[in-house]
Amino acid sequence: MKHIITCFAAVGLLCSCTSVPDFKVEPVNPAAIESTSSNYINNRQPLRSAPFLKLPIGSVKPKGWLLRCIELQRDGLAGNLGEISAWLDKNNNAWLNEHGDHGWEEVPYWLRGYSNMAYLLGDKAMLDETQTWIDGIFAGVKPDGYFGPVNENGDGRRELWANMLALQILQDYYDFTGDKRVLNVMTGYFKWELSYPEEKFLRDYWENSRGGDNLASVYWLYNRTGETFLLDLAHKIHRCTADWTQESTLPNWHNVNVAECFREPATYYLLSGDSTHLEATYKDFDLIRRIYGQVPGGMFGSDENCRQGYIDPRQGTETCGFVEQMLSDEILMAQTGDMKWVENLEDVAFNSLPAAFMPDYKALRYITSPNHTVSDARNHNPGIDNSGPFLAMNPFSSRCCQHNHAMGWPYFAENLVLASADGGMALLTYSDCEVSLLVADSVKIKLDESTYYPFDENVSVKLSMDTSTVFPLYFRIPSWTENATVSINGNIVDCGDMTGLAKIERKWSDGDSIHFNFPMTVSMRRWDVNQGSVSVDYGPLTLSLLIDERYERVDSREAAVWDSKWQAGADADAWPTYEIYAATPWNYGIVPDKSLIKIEKSEWPADNYPFTAANVPLKASAKGALIPSWTSNSTGLCGVLPEKGVAHGDIEDITLIPMGAARLRISAFPPVNN
Repeated sequence: MKHIITCFAAVGLLCSCTSVPDFKVEPVNPAAIESTSSNYINNRQPLRSAPFLKLPIGSVKPKGWLLRCIELQRDGLAGNLGEISAWLDKNNNAWLNEHGDHGWEEVPYWLRGYSNMAYLLGDKAMLDETQTWIDGIFAGVKPDGYFGPVNENGDGRRELWANMLALQILQDYYDFTGDKRVLNVMTGYFKWELSYPEEKFLRDYWENSRGGDNLASVYWLYNRTGETFLLDLAHKIHRCTADWTQESTLPNWHNVNVAECFREPATYYLLSGDSTHLEATYKDFDLIRRIYGQVPGGMFGSDENCRQGYIDPRQGTETCGFVEQMLSDEILMAQTGDMKWVENLEDVAFNSLPAAFMPDYKALRYITSPNHTVSDARNHNPGIDNSGPFLAMNPFSSRCCQHNHAMGWPYFAENLVLASADGGMALLTYSDCEVSLLVADSVKIKLDESTYYPFDENVSVKLSMDTSTVFPLYFRIPSWTENATVSINGNIVDCGDMTGLAKIERKWSDGDSIHFNFPMTVSMRRWDVNQGSVSVDYGPLTLSLLIDERYERVDSREAAVWDSKWQAGADADAWPTYEIYAATPWNYGIVPDKSLIKIEKSEWPADNYPFTAANVPLKASAKGALIPSWTSNSTGLCGVLPEKGVAHGDIEDITLIPMGAARLRISAFPPVNN
């Protein structure tokens, strides 16, 4: 069993080392990265080019803990949902039968994650299952170009939201297989959309909010076919989509809509060239976090919908919201090259998403909060903006998250290494993986990345290639680190106070070894609008109070949400629901002195899964005190944060763990005096 701490000594001066290096580290403005390479498809004129490009599916093979997460999904709920969920029942399914009556939204929600798991794992059974549904999409093409279920409202308007999901599935399928039927189907469908009356187009709530997804698919096809009618359609889609460019509000405050749709103006900017569109996406992101996002974990307190006055960290986010925010971050980090999006991606992926699942990924909960002290099947409304058993870990409940969650880890894996527009490559977030890609003048190289990041500060990369060649390697120096170092073949460069996007351009050769060291230290954040509460960070990880978790198994059918449906043969005993209760006190404040916090690292878990309290290879000791007046409220949730200066007990030792490993957690602490 490997120890989490890897050895690395870096001694040197800024941009110098003990021996003369053959490279230098340079800060980079991503706007200066020119599209000069044809290795991968970038945006066609008149669309603005992107600095970084996602590699074809299959180019990145995850390893380590990330692969383990995807394997758990395969063996858990996501991989078996086709045998459980009534919405995925093939009998009379709307995606397989012209007159089918179910599965309109749920099938594509599930399939976009399931199919990408299949592509990453190379699992034959999953690939065959994926092909069944893809063939159903092809078979559902109508003579007028429309495809998929015809879901009409009372006045005959077509609801197109599910088709947007199916378009993403077709794009990934084409990326993996090269099946040119995809181009024909999408061309015919977009001609249908262009001809569809504008007064009926994208007028319903979901599709109106989410038109940016449709717009991105139009660009995808335009970049491959160059048909100019697609630009006319792009303008039409933007006109008919909800206005996400408003100065000080949003079209709606639904958490998944916000996480998904705030990027629409930035998408349209690629065509409009109007910087106010790009700025609107940044403003939307900052607006919701300024009002409802004064909490750790990268998200915002919305439950299902943000509500005035409900800003405490006990408010949470749907699991759907986590994965949609991650997808938005992945798209924006490639489109803009701004490390803001990479850091938010990591914040959500490491600190919020893992805790939404049971450790075996056989159940999930609808809402997960930064301060989350009970996970049961009780109705906690109005404490949360949902009436029903929305906190229990239930495989049958909350059908949106039940089907949509699967894309989170596969998409994250696919974006670990990107191509750069100028023929290089980019490492913007870090995890164990093997990658094949083209650089320079179509030179094929392989990259083998080894790391325990985010639980360790060291990242090692080895390059393999047949021909030595010059190309730029872009990488991110995280904003939370100081005195990062980079070594190539043992020659070390100290990057000093440099953070953000950096570049090394040199002649690379077979066997070159790169080592990044991003020193992690303890830091603290204050949430002024939430009673001056305090969060403790260690590198990209936010730490939470270690609360002993007591799991109680309950019947999934009895604990399910009212609109849950499962197949007749589904065995509820094989797919239990779990309620989680605190077995130790949770109502602690923390002494806000980072010098009192000591990090303790331990052996890497044998099963390669670090996101449980029992397995997590990193803990911290801190000083805190019980706050007797801070208790659960009448709805069964932890009470809102107490006011500053609240009376507390004696100062004592407390233990913190990464909040992604804590299903019950306090990660925004009331400050107490030492």
